[in-house]
Amino acid sequence: RHVRFIGFSGLTESRFIRFVFKLTGVILVSRTNAREAITKAAEHIAQGEVVCIFPEGGISRTGAMHGLKRGFELIAKRANAPVIPVSLDGLWGSIFSYERSKFFKKKPIRIPYPVTVNFGTPMSTQEASSAAARQAMQDLAEEAFSQRPVLRSHIGLAAFKGLAAAGSREILIDRTQDRKPMKAKLLLALGLAFRDRLAKATSAKRVGIVLPPGIGATVANLACVLGGKVPVNLNFSLGAAALESCVKRADIDTLITTEKVKKRCPNLPKTPTELDIKDELQALTKDKKAAIGLRLGIITLLPAGLAAAFFKVPRHGDREEAALIFTSGSSGEPKGVVLSHRNLLGNVTQISDINLISTDQILLGNLPLFHSFGFLVTLWYPLIKGIRLVTLPSPLELRKSIDAIYEEKVTALLGTPTFLKPYLRKADPEKMASLQFVIAGAEKTPKRLAEEWESKFGSKYLEGYGLTETSPVSSVNLPDPPDIQNHDPHEKGARNGTAGRLLPGVTIRFVDPDTNEEKTYGESGIIKLRGPNIFEGYLGQTEKTDEVLKDGWFTTGDLGRLDENGFLHIEGRLSRFSKIGGEMVPHGTVEEAIVNALAIDPGEGPVIAIASREDSAKGEALVLLTSMKIDFADLRSKLSASGLANLWIPKVHKIVESIPTLATGKLDLKGIQKIAQDV
Repeated sequence: RHVRFIGFSGLTESRFIRFVFKLTGVILVSRTNAREAITKAAEHIAQGEVVCIFPEGGISRTGAMHGLKRGFELIAKRANAPVIPVSLDGLWGSIFSYERSKFFKKKPIRIPYPVTVNFGTPMSTQEASSAAARQAMQDLAEEAFSQRPVLRSHIGLAAFKGLAAAGSREILIDRTQDRKPMKAKLLLALGLAFRDRLAKATSAKRVGIVLPPGIGATVANLACVLGGKVPVNLNFSLGAAALESCVKRADIDTLITTEKVKKRCPNLPKTPTELDIKDELQALTKDKKAAIGLRLGIITLLPAGLAAAFFKVPRHGDREEAALIFTSGSSGEPKGVVLSHRNLLGNVTQISDINLISTDQILLGNLPLFHSFGFLVTLWYPLIKGIRLVTLPSPLELRKSIDAIYEEKVTALLGTPTFLKPYLRKADPEKMASLQFVIAGAEKTPKRLAEEWESKFGSKYLEGYGLTETSPVSSVNLPDPPDIQNHDPHEKGARNGTAGRLLPGVTIRFVDPDTNEEKTYGESGIIKLRGPNIFEGYLGQTEKTDEVLKDGWFTTGDLGRLDENGFLHIEGRLSRFSKIGGEMVPHGTVEEAIVNALAIDPGEGPVIAIASREDSAKGEALVLLTSMKIDFADLRSKLSASGLANLWIPKVHKIVESIPTLATGKLDLKGIQKIAQDV
């Protein structure tokens, strides 16, 4: 049947577009003739034709799905016709998209440019609401994205090709002590050389790594994947028993570290083999210069694909284990999260598709590599995409971070709100002038932090959402698209207070925490996610895996909702809610109210936390922990005056030396709850 499209009349200012529209019988629509266009569309459907409409009302300037206009609902009802959802996957990045901030006038990324078109199940006029259509299109987009060939590849091959393409560019600047720049192809040659050394040292599948960000950690992780092994970056801040458990569960017999790290972390478990990365790299560069030179020559002369084949770099990974990350254990014992090649490559591709961290960015990497945010976004993403990375051992070394941003002209900074707060107190705006944006994740941003950051430094504060189990990024805010002619001024890339829009290829559901019944888009519920970035399961814990992972759907344990424009609102973790008198009370919302009532500077570290204890009358009672002296009675009066419900006002207060936190910067919920139980 003839497909008749609905198109924006403003495009007919172009003679060519006007000719194409006339030739194909496009139904023109504008803000002034919407009713007439709806009538025409219904008439053509009555004549047996198919009408195709793009319900977002325009071409996306960010690559994310925006709010759907309701015109298609009116057409379907008037024509009494079914609605068929359709997903177009892969268009973003083509010359027809607004990727790189322009249409048509740009070099294609590849030729041919593959696009996947997925058709969904027809919906009746009663079913075809804006929310239902968005959900169906989101599901189709995930289905299409999950078919991309890149997901069947291997993270080692992707890193090899990325570094080979970067060639002689300085891709890594290690500022641990002295400034040490490293060219991409030399980094790759060292990775290959250490891979061979590692193969002789152990035949085990997994290799333990305890190193801060830098050349050593990069080479160690690279060597593992180039040799088909699984890197396990261990959280050295865990206690001796927890670390020993991680090593035992992962069957690790080899640990890559340094003497300096061992002195700082006396809890490190003993393994049959220990490799000091500093000594190993010195030996490689001094004793095997000829071998390194030969590798450099092959990498330089051969096409990347042939060079990778010559060095026998694994080509197929798909659902095989690519990395093992132990969770921080903020609310329980650490769990081993198995991430596959599909997971890591999927998340890299998803982030690349929204063009947030483009190849011309300079990224500061100071997050620990046992943190999934640091592992993917400040290790594998730069290696694969050829992005210049500046590394420092820790986000706590604030002065060094500020100097690195200033001297290296860093444009993008990643961190948790806890790690970002101190910049407000200690950083001179002139030193931060090169920053274009900061991406915050792992914990909810305090209300005033984003506003104060943007006001002081002039760079965009972009909040995202993810978990170790989602590789980790699931959604993120984006900079607002540049203004162009006919650009809808309401299309925003970011909305403060939200976690942004879902990444391409991620679909979402919301379920009732008590009944597990599915909620419609717009209603609050427990977040369930599905996509190529969803982990494969917990190491050796089938029951725990089955509790959260079913048919590809991961139950996050977080409460949230989507608004009409597709922005994700995180309302708190289920474990951070108390049921008081039958009502769900979010700890995070109460903490925010207390911060406002006490006028706490958002630049300070955590000085308050809400937990709960058992209460015979109401089920639970809120406990306020503070590391500062306060007038508790006065605070309760202020909270009541601000309109906070009586059930939400803490009944008990305890002063502590400091609020327990983890090495990742997040609140130590287990530690906080233990203190509250003893009050």
